[in-house]
Amino acid sequence: MPEPHQPERAIAATGAGGAMDLAASEAASLEKLPAGPGGGGPSAPARSLWSDAWQDLRRNPVFIVSGLIIVFLVVISLWPSLIATGNPLACDLANAQKGSAPGHPFGFNEQGCDVYTRVVHGARVSVTVGVCATLGVALLGSVLGGLAGFFGGVWDAILSRVTDVFFAIPVVLGGLVLLSVVTSSTVWPVVGFMVLLGWPQISRIARGSVITVKQNDYVQAARALGASDARMLLRHIAPNAVAPVIVVATIALGTFIALEATLSYLGVGLKPPTVSWGIDISAASLYIRNAPHMLLWPAGALAVTVLAFIMLGDAVRDALDPKLR
Repeated sequence: MPEPHQPERAIAATGAGGAMDLAASEAASLEKLPAGPGGGGPSAPARSLWSDAWQDLRRNPVFIVSGLIIVFLVVISLWPSLIATGNPLACDLANAQKGSAPGHPFGFNEQGCDVYTRVVHGARVSVTVGVCATLGVALLGSVLGGLAGFFGGVWDAILSRVTDVFFAIPVVLGGLVLLSVVTSSTVWPVVGFMVLLGWPQISRIARGSVITVKQNDYVQAARALGASDARMLLRHIAPNAVAPVIVVATIALGTFIALEATLSYLGVGLKPPTVSWGIDISAASLYIRNAPHMLLWPAGALAVTVLAFIMLGDAVRDALDPKLR
């Protein structure tokens, strides 16, 4: 007598390390279960460092607040007339040092110019200097440091000694010496000075990151398979070594904005008729007792801007550092 038909069985692992028999239909149902701590289906695809970082940043209130402030600063830098329709260079000596008035909430400066309008228009210079200097520093420092860390040897030794020389130059003193002979009123001499003295820090960070990444197994495997130096740098090392550079550059952006204001305050940075928070702070410091509003508003705008970029850098650092998860 033939045996009755038996359903096809499947083997599934149990949590205790053994195995249990499952019907084929049951096994198929098990595969369809959602992945996760309570599901028995296939695990979710692994996320990259960048996707994990973005998920963390979206839940970080520090990143959200600082990001909104920075977006606002970028918008008013590009289109200051959205919130300030006046001319920052239009002055009336009859209003010199006067306080708040209808249509002029921040009062007037020593020349009778509207402080509110100058504060809004001053954001353009500060953001431009900070962004351009950061991009220049990050590009130059990353290239030099990355190449030195990858090739090593005599090039690494030469770059290390050159970096030590630049680290020994005081930034403010160097600005007083180098910028005192510049007569241009544009932002580019200031940006060039910041790039000249700012690249060594990024270079050291990039060098150390590349040295760490190039020792990983996937880089050694690519080398064993015959990958060229350019391919290893661009495809395998740079994407995995750039995170520390991004963190340092983001924090440095706020530092460069503060440095521009410092140099302008000392009279060697930007020069009139350029509208700058540092220039306004320098001019208002002589009248702080009689008209403190002339100093408080541009100084407050500068402090909020620098703080926003530093907070953004801290949030990005926490998201990109796996050890802080």
